[in-house]
Amino acid sequence: MSIGVDQQHRVLADACAVAGLDPRGAEPIRLGENAIFRLPGGVVARISRPGQLAAARKEVHVARWLAGQHVPAVRALDLPHQPVLVGERAVTFWEELPAHRHGTPAEVAQAIRRLHGLPIPDGVPLGKLDPFVRLAERIDTATTLTADDRMWLRGHLEDLRSRHAELPQGLPSCVVHGDAWVGNVVATEHETVLLDLERCAIGPPEWDLVSTTIKHTSFGWITSSDYQDFCRRYGHDVTTWPGFPLLRDIRELRMTCYVAQRAAQHPEARGEAQVRVDCLRGRAGSRPWAWTPAL
Repeated sequence: MSIGVDQQHRVLADACAVAGLDPRGAEPIRLGENAIFRLPGGVVARISRPGQLAAARKEVHVARWLAGQHVPAVRALDLPHQPVLVGERAVTFWEELPAHRHGTPAEVAQAIRRLHGLPIPDGVPLGKLDPFVRLAERIDTATTLTADDRMWLRGHLEDLRSRHAELPQGLPSCVVHGDAWVGNVVATEHETVLLDLERCAIGPPEWDLVSTTIKHTSFGWITSSDYQDFCRRYGHDVTTWPGFPLLRDIRELRMTCYVAQRAAQHPEARGEAQVRVDCLRGRAGSRPWAWTPAL
């Protein structure tokens, strides 16, 4: 859960004291479950939700490994204490990116193709991809939905888990980003950069491809031309794989549960949460659905 701004500043100050950084002049970039601050001197601090020390450690390890592979990605500061644990919250420190924008489908394809082509490393705590992480928790906290809708979502989740146990063979497993949407693949003036590395894992590369694919097939957010360019630059069209409908359904559920949980604290998200549930339950016709992107 999110904490108040004053408490976030206290956590930041305590972490900076350990890291030897000056928190004066810190400006919030994003405040939520994970709070992000900009510090003077080109430093960004990320405060995790409680209980995420292992995930924060993994993100720092992955960032340092990618730097060693010369892959453009967010860079962790070289500090003796990284991450810093303050209470139950892990705080990590990063180099601030220059001016950037969301990546295009073509840029996403090129970035994840490069990531997927890396050798699986030793000594980096990647773990196996879990496409269902936090979904049950998000459903339980989606209190603006009816009890019937939440019960249906729980049943849908269990059905997807059962189907996933028999996921068809696809491309060879590799290092995947885990959440490769255009907000996590950004473009600066000179390069395309991977952000938010906490979901990096070993898994099917199709999982990363589906994130962009459904923006065309499920929602019509990108054109056929953009999607074909995405496939060409990556070298594979995931919709030709028998496992695509399952990974599509899981990703759609993840997108629904994120907004449904958010709606509990942000009334402006309630309508979109209900639209998404209605679509999954077959109340709103067939794809492409009229979802509004949640950025």
